[in-house]
Amino acid sequence: MAQFIKIYEDKPSEDAVAKVVKVLKNGGLVIYPTDTVYGLGCDITNTKALERIARIKGVKLEKANFSFICYDLSNLSDYVRQIDTATFKILKRAMPGPYTFILPGNNNLPKEFKKKTTVGIRIPDNSIALEIVRQLGNPIVSTSIYDEDEVIEYTTDPELIFEKWQHLVDMVIDGGYGDNQASTIIDLSGDEPIVVREGKGSLEIL
Repeated sequence: MAQFIKIYEDKPSEDAVAKVVKVLKNGGLVIYPTDTVYGLGCDITNTKALERIARIKGVKLEKANFSFICYDLSNLSDYVRQIDTATFKILKRAMPGPYTFILPGNNNLPKEFKKKTTVGIRIPDNSIALEIVRQLGNPIVSTSIYDEDEVIEYTTDPELIFEKWQHLVDMVIDGGYGDNQASTIIDLSGDEPIVVREGKGSLEIL
């Protein structure tokens, strides 16, 4: 059964975050808060963990559209091809914030994603998520969690999330109530920005 751990967003305890990082480094799956909905994440460098998330989501790993949670824009060059100034300005205006940006991937993508030409990048405005990535030392792969009904209903209560996911994941973080609106997804991999999904993030940044 998963561990259930409380972390306060206004001052994430280093020791508590270190416990999360240990789980991730051991190939565990963690449900954690963001500035939008709760996310399901794992260490980007752990193949077995990536495969577990793909199985839970019912998708083939190489076809999965997971996003990478990064600490700041300096992580971009690790996975993203050179981008122009206009694109960089949009990213700088929007992040950290409730956005996922689809950008052209480079040759350093983890081997599981080598066939993909693009990558979703997210820098949430949430100190717990950012501190996890900072301590881990590399991004986490992430996907949002929601109830499997006709209408996508995001679960906002960490205790209910734990109740439902405790046998599928290794740790659930209680970082307070989550939002029920997902991130805005914008594709910046082509000539013009394309809004793929309108969510919490305003389009005024474009």
